Amino acid sequence: MDTISMIRRKAASDLKTIALPEMEDERTLEAARILEKEKIVKVVLVDAGKVAGEEKEKYAQQYCELRKAKGMTIEQARQVMQDPLYIAEMMARNGVVDGCVAGASHTTADVARAAIHCLGINERFGIASSCFIMAVPDCEYGDNGTFVFADCGVIPDPNPRQLGCIAVASAELAKKVLGLIPRVAFLSYSTRGSSAGRLVDKVKEALALARQMQPDLLVDGELQVDAAIIPEVTRIKYPDSPIQGRANVLIFPDLNAGNISYKLVQRLAKARALGPLIMGLNKPCSDLSRGCTVDDIIDCAAVTAIRAQA
Repeated sequence: MDTISMIRRKAASDLKTIALPEMEDERTLEAARILEKEKIVKVVLVDAGKVAGEEKEKYAQQYCELRKAKGMTIEQARQVMQDPLYIAEMMARNGVVDGCVAGASHTTADVARAAIHCLGINERFGIASSCFIMAVPDCEYGDNGTFVFADCGVIPDPNPRQLGCIAVASAELAKKVLGLIPRVAFLSYSTRGSSAGRLVDKVKEALALARQMQPDLLVDGELQVDAAIIPEVTRIKYPDSPIQGRANVLIFPDLNAGNISYKLVQRLAKARALGPLIMGLNKPCSDLSRGCTVDDIIDCAAVTAIRAQA
């Protein structure tokens, strides 16, 4: 079974409810129709004009409390709760829905901001980050062409601790959503000391911190990408690597590298790119590219539902 079919089937095995707050977008409406018809997830299309006044007021009061340290007033909170994106995230916070998917008509910054403000950051990680599930056709690397790429959408220049947290969160997502045994590679322009510099030192420190956070994690770094994913290259460059050139979770040193890489693979290799999937929050949330297709919305909703399953 291919990766996308597996994701849809896994979501359908334990139906969750996902909020879609972009009703003005025809792709969202078509995705909602298919999701319901094929019983992949239950859908709530969020229309701010149809949300009961008492529900909006409840969310406004909660939001004001969450943001009061930033100077939020109840009048401002009530205005914020006219936005279906924020209503959807508050619905997730309150358990009315199990997760939220948006981004067809919002920027990543818009979606991430609403999710962080409403859902809150999980204390275990202390940061919000993102990843993509990449499904590359006719590919022998990773897990038959399946990878997790991170961070490709949120943190521009992660410090070593943040990079370590991104690795652990990405590995957990790969295991939960895809059923993979995560093999994590911290990527660099250097393979185990072949080059030196501040950027290499950052990756080395991140590797050590990730191992402290999760001692049983199968992880290695710093690695050039060919040494991370091609066993024949690994045997030449670093034969003692614990992942032996079979990485399926790739951790990029910064947002430039991650965002450029996922888009190159998506366009040149005709890969499916699901995400950005926002990690590190108290409830699952997924962003979308504004150039997303109907299938992208369907599959991000399915991934979000799986992340909400017990």
